[in-house]
Amino acid sequence: MKKLLTLLLFTTSIFAQQPVDSLFVAKDSVNVVVNDSINPTQNQELFSTEDLKMIDSLLIEEKFNSSLFDSIQYVINDKDILGNTTTILTTDLLKKRLQDLNVKTPFHLEYNPALEKVINSYLKYRKKYYPALMARAQYYFPMFEQYLDQYDIPLEMKYLAIVESALRPDARSWVGATGLWQFMYGTGVQFDLKVNSYVDERQDPVKSTKAACQYLSQLYKIFGDWDLALAAYNSGPGNVSKAIKRSGGYKNYWNIRPFLPRETAGYVPAFYATMYIFEYAEKHHIYPEAPKIFNFETDTVRVKRTISFDQISEKTGIDSDLLAFLNPSYKLDIIPYVKEKNYAVRLPRRNLMDFLEKEKEIYALANEDDAKREKPLPKYFEMDKRIRYRVRSGDYLGKIANKFGVRVSDIKRWNGLRTHHLKIGQRLSVYPKRMAVPKKVSKKKYKTPTGKHEVYVVKEGDSLWTISKKYPSVSVEEIKKWNNIWSVKSLKPGMKLKIFKS
Repeated sequence: MKKLLTLLLFTTSIFAQQPVDSLFVAKDSVNVVVNDSINPTQNQELFSTEDLKMIDSLLIEEKFNSSLFDSIQYVINDKDILGNTTTILTTDLLKKRLQDLNVKTPFHLEYNPALEKVINSYLKYRKKYYPALMARAQYYFPMFEQYLDQYDIPLEMKYLAIVESALRPDARSWVGATGLWQFMYGTGVQFDLKVNSYVDERQDPVKSTKAACQYLSQLYKIFGDWDLALAAYNSGPGNVSKAIKRSGGYKNYWNIRPFLPRETAGYVPAFYATMYIFEYAEKHHIYPEAPKIFNFETDTVRVKRTISFDQISEKTGIDSDLLAFLNPSYKLDIIPYVKEKNYAVRLPRRNLMDFLEKEKEIYALANEDDAKREKPLPKYFEMDKRIRYRVRSGDYLGKIANKFGVRVSDIKRWNGLRTHHLKIGQRLSVYPKRMAVPKKVSKKKYKTPTGKHEVYVVKEGDSLWTISKKYPSVSVEEIKKWNNIWSVKSLKPGMKLKIFKS
């Protein structure tokens, strides 16, 4: 007999936890009346009753009552679960290591059979992914530790971002939880994380980390226990309070675990398992890959007009992919200029002078690109006729939406899409818009060269800038126009590009 187990521990499929039977406990239905052991006056200092209700509602209604990450669902039969008895780590050795680790941290790292299964599962099924994850950790962890220390939070809390997002600031669930710390839109607003068409501060590593620290500090002041604060970060303070009541007033995480929502029952063991593997990585022959760059090797510069990553790359030679990695909060690869906001670009320190020396040229290029931009067409109205669009290489929802004058949200709604992911050859239903007045609009068309061209196959590590440097007199913008490329993120190894030399 098969059981459907939905596991919501990681935002990326490669770090989806191997489901373990004992981790999932049905919600308790027994009505136990116990006096709340949490001081209500203490709650009021941090959250009003309405605040608590709002946070709980956001977490439960938007995260748990829907399948948070559609790629992390499993259908597992009983035989698979019971048969997964491979032991990577002996129980006695694990107990000793957990005891040693427990001395170093305020978290209660006690041995538990469920935790043992998770650790062995991670070591068996996920070991190959940790070197790359540890490389990202070398970039983010020093910054995490700085703010965790500032807010008097245990430094081990840095591992929470691995459970939440696998250290990907662009990680986004289909219901909208976003960033390293997976803030929902409403929760982010409560902690002053701004979101607009160009910027999503939930994806800003520094600002989102500060917000996570503020939230965790408030949760700790409510519960006085970091394990419970961790559980509340996942399920909301109201659910942890209910679990304490239903358990008879216990405050040890393992004692209230059967009364927590199913997702949280697996969430905290995942955190402990991640902490264990990082702390004992070498014992399991897990070594980090070399990081792209260290955080201390970067710095920020405020921009004086709206510019794109491509424009910076073309004039300075800084790889566009590196710019995207260092500046994940800019959703469209564009850094906007707003006088009151002081938006900045993070750059490698070694390239700081390159940017400052070429700054005027970058702004001039931006002005030139703006002048070439196509003027607005007449007003649109929606057609009743549906067309079927076949997804091509290089397509993404934003590009398709612009092509037909519709919104990304429309395309997702028409096709029942939960994520932004598309497959080449996939068919989409689109209800395009046309001009209300069928007048001819004179516009300057970009003429694609008609001469001979060379086909360049994109290799691993290539960027538009590095490719353009292989061909004299060829710019990044020309390559983009010739090949209908809208974003540097659409460049993939194996993609074929047309290059006109003359």
